[in-house]
This record gives sequence, C-alpha cells and structure tokens, in this order.
Amino acid sequence: MMRGRTMRVATIDIGTVSSRLLLATLEDGRIASSSKRTHITDLGEGVDATGRLLDEAISRVLAACAEFAQLINEFDPCATVLTLTSAARDASNGAVLLDGLRGLGFSPQVIPGEVEGRLTFLGVARDFEGERIAVADSGGGSTEIVVGSYVEGEALAVEALRSLDVGCRRITERFALAGPVDEACVEEAARWARGEFDGYWASLPVRPDRLVAVGGTVTTLVAMARRMAAYDSSQVHLSVLALDEVERAVERLRALGAEDIARLPGIQPKRAPVILGGALVVRELMRAGGYRDLTVSENSLMAGMAATVFETVEGASPTIGWSPAISR
Repeated sequence: MMRGRTMRVATIDIGTVSSRLLLATLEDGRIASSSKRTHITDLGEGVDATGRLLDEAISRVLAACAEFAQLINEFDPCATVLTLTSAARDASNGAVLLDGLRGLGFSPQVIPGEVEGRLTFLGVARDFEGERIAVADSGGGSTEIVVGSYVEGEALAVEALRSLDVGCRRITERFALAGPVDEACVEEAARWARGEFDGYWASLPVRPDRLVAVGGTVTTLVAMARRMAAYDSSQVHLSVLALDEVERAVERLRALGAEDIARLPGIQPKRAPVILGGALVVRELMRAGGYRDLTVSENSLMAGMAATVFETVEGASPTIGWSPAISR
C-alpha cells in the first residue's frame, strides 16, 4: 500500500433504529478527520412481529439518504459505500428499500452479521492495538460480539464472533417495554436477553479483561449518566460506563413513559421509546459476561468500513477478508 496516501470516503450504515453517515478523510488508512450525521429512522419498527418493513419506515430511510446524498456530493469523496444490517436482513420486502436506494445513486449491500461484527471490530480495535478485547455492537435488532486483537499490518485475529438477535427495538416490541413498565415485565425481558448472551460467554475458554461497546444505546447511557445538556463526543469516546450506572438507568427509565424519558438530559427524543430496552440489553450483556464496567467507543462499523474502502481502492487485500460494493 502506498504511503502518504490521502483519500476521502463516505460510508452510510442503515440500521434498525438509525441511519448514519460518515464523511472521512483517511491518511494511510486511518481517519485523520471526519464528520457524522445521524437520523433516527426506525427501519425496524414492527419487523420482529410482521417480518416486513413499514412503508413509513422505508420513506424515513430514503428521506435521510437523500439528504446524505447531497452532503456526499458536497464532500466529493472518491468512494461511497452503503450497508444495511439487521432489519433489512430480517424483512421479506427489503427489495423495495434497496430499489429506492439505487434510485438515489447508491449501491446498497445487506451485510451478514459476521461481516457487521468484523467491520465494527476493525473500527474499534485500532484504539486498543495488541490488546485482546471483546467488542459488542448493540443495535436495534441484533448484537454482534467479537473477541480478538488487532495489530497493524497483520491479519485480524478473531477468536469468536456471534451475531445474536437481541437489540433495543426487538426487545422493546417483543416484551412491550413502552413505559411505565412493571418489574415483572422487565425481568421477563431480562431473562430472555440473558439467555441469549450466556451461551456466547460460556463458549470462551478465557474471557477478555476489557469489554468495549459501541452503538447509540451505550453513548446515550453515558450522556444520561453525565447529564449532558448537549452531546459532547470528547466526553463519550473511550469513557468508562459502570454496571451500576446501567442498573440505575434501567430502574429510572422503567418508571417513565416515552414523553418523560425524552425530556431527560442526554436523551435524543426519537430514541426515547427504545432506550429502556437498550439499557436492559446492555445490562444483561454485562451481567452475563461478568463485567463491572465497559469502555464506550464512538468508532464503529462505519470506521471499519472506511478503512476497508481505503484498502479496496488501493488494491490491497481487505483486513477483514471482505470487499464492499463501491458507488459514486
């Protein structure tokens, strides 16, 4: 790979709850500067029950991506990649959304959970080079957990990877976690989530000392715990979130309705309906793994994708062993 190479790339991640854009300038494969845009589009609304995407949800995603397309044109990257994850994997009518995205000039890819996990791990692990870590990406429809380590210039060392159908939107709809919610309902949902996570942690010969988590739930929980009137990325990235902070958040959130949750410091109003479910997922993830705290990363699938796009454009073999479809 050529040294001293600078490249502009754009990556879009369409998840179960949010649609996100990353505009990044990379130097030798590492992000030197970037800007992000996020919209809560709730693509996964109703998917767990019906197996289909709602027309309204498709429209929300397409509206967000039309805005992203304008920002991408202004940024003028050499490559753009758009990926879709859990909700699009589960829906029987996902082709309708894919056709709409193609109409906006994108080359959309629905990626499997294993690729999603590897991309996230690559995006996160560069901040912990040489350290054996567990990375959990808890989204709206699924949670990917990856254990391994990263050393620049070497193949990604992934020991265990699993994509579990446990996420904030899925658990909220399956167990009717629209608050206020009684303790019995919360504990029924918790038992289900815990059962999903127990098997993964039990499969590891040795649990990593550090758990790193990404996604809107954990960044929101940090913002809540720190009572942020305005979100401050510098106070969130690589911060430590304690299990007792998550437990307190669950108890506080279950006593409130979505409108009251939306007024709490640190909460995006559109995330209010699913944040109790998200906090519950994170709590059970930590309890099942025996973690008293976790490290929160703002790097994620999109950062891993940006690095993978750089490698692909340069003609190098992608570190994660998978190549994206590049548009624009």
